[in-house]
Amino acid sequence: MTDGGGHAVSRRAALSAPMAMALIAGSTTACAQETRPVAAPTSNILVAYFTRSGNTRVIAGQLKRTLNADLFEILPAEPYPEDYQANVDQARRERDAGFEPPLKAEVQNLPVYDTVYLGFPIWGETAPPVIRSFLRRHDLSGKTVRPFITHGGYGQGSSLSVLASHAPGARILDAFVMEADQERRTITLITEWLGPDAEAQANR
Repeated sequence: MTDGGGHAVSRRAALSAPMAMALIAGSTTACAQETRPVAAPTSNILVAYFTRSGNTRVIAGQLKRTLNADLFEILPAEPYPEDYQANVDQARRERDAGFEPPLKAEVQNLPVYDTVYLGFPIWGETAPPVIRSFLRRHDLSGKTVRPFITHGGYGQGSSLSVLASHAPGARILDAFVMEADQERRTITLITEWLGPDAEAQANR
C-alpha cells in the first residue's frame, strides 16, 4: 500500500482465516452507517476525495475553488491507523480480502451532480478499499467521472480498472495523475539516517 504512492506491498501477503472473517463480517455494518448530505448543493459539480497525508486534499481544494464545486470528503466509518506502517498493513489485509469498509457518510443529494471529480491516493498499486466502498454505495450511472490520483512513484496501478468495474454506467475521463507522496519518503530518509543499528538499540 502507498499513500499517494509509496512502497508496493507484497502480493503474497495472506490473511489468516480469523482476520479475513473479521474483516468480511465488518461489512455487515454498512447498512447502519451514518448518512448525511453535502451542504445544500450550490453546483452541478461534486469533488469527492479520500486522503491520508493531505496531498489529495490540496488538489480537491483547488478544484473546488476553480470550478465553484461542492466538496465531499470520503471517510471510512472506522478511521485508518495514524501510524503509517499500521495503515499499510491494514489496507493490505483489506485489499487481499476484497473488503469494502463501511463509510462514515454518503452523498444523499448525488442526483443533482452531472460531473464528479473523484480523488484518491494509490495504495498497494490500486485504489484504496474505501474508494471501492464509495463507488459501491453511490450510483454514478450517466455521470461524468474525472479521477485525480496521487502516488509516490509507482503510477496509477490498476486504479482505473477499479473505477470501470465499480461504476460501469459512468463516463470516466482521463485521470490527472501526480507524484506527490511525502510521508513514505520522509520515513525512508529517517530510517536511512538512523542506520541499521537503530532498531536494535531501541530494543535494548
